Amino acid sequence: MSAGLRSQGYAVKHKRVARLLHTMGLETLSPTPRRSAPDPAPRVYPYVLRGVPIPRVNQVWSTDIPYSRRPGGLVSLVAVMEWLSRYVLSGAVAIPMEVGFCLEALAHALGGARPEIFNTDQGAQCTRNDFPGRLAAAGSLMRMAGRGRALDNVCVDRLWRTVKYEEVYLKDYETPREAMQGLATFFVRYNEWRQHQALEYQTPASVYFGSSV
Repeated sequence: MSAGLRSQGYAVKHKRVARLLHTMGLETLSPTPRRSAPDPAPRVYPYVLRGVPIPRVNQVWSTDIPYSRRPGGLVSLVAVMEWLSRYVLSGAVAIPMEVGFCLEALAHALGGARPEIFNTDQGAQCTRNDFPGRLAAAGSLMRMAGRGRALDNVCVDRLWRTVKYEEVYLKDYETPREAMQGLATFFVRYNEWRQHQALEYQTPASVYFGSSV
């Protein structure tokens, strides 16, 4: 927040922002401990990114498929992210967690570029033949995060934490259509306006399109 205020001409430090937020009784939403059971995968692709430098865009993409509550039940979410820039290439929403909406998001992302490596978790939606087949046809290498290794897909995991606690939990969507519209608007703000400390306070869009090849 302090970086955003400074970009608008306000000379503030992060300690002052923290003090004012505390004075007003404002605080961020924080996740609580949760447990989840991954879907069994018929085939596991080895993880190859541990310790590998990622100096260029479209070297690595990744995806993750969480779910979120809504008044009528649960809604499944999916997004495809470019690792270096944190740019969200595409997203989709569905009521059942099936492979179709994952393929929709993948097809949309592949319409503009292709990754050298595509990293996923070990969920069944990403291991069925249609999904690996699309990546193989695009000339991309599919790889998977290890079971129980939270850091193997950390970029997109952090994205969903941000999405849930800054958008989904605050809006409490009534329908999947509302969820898709809300997420589409949020991803525009995330890509084009949100400054990232890891990107030296640049936006994902400025890094992705500024260095895209």
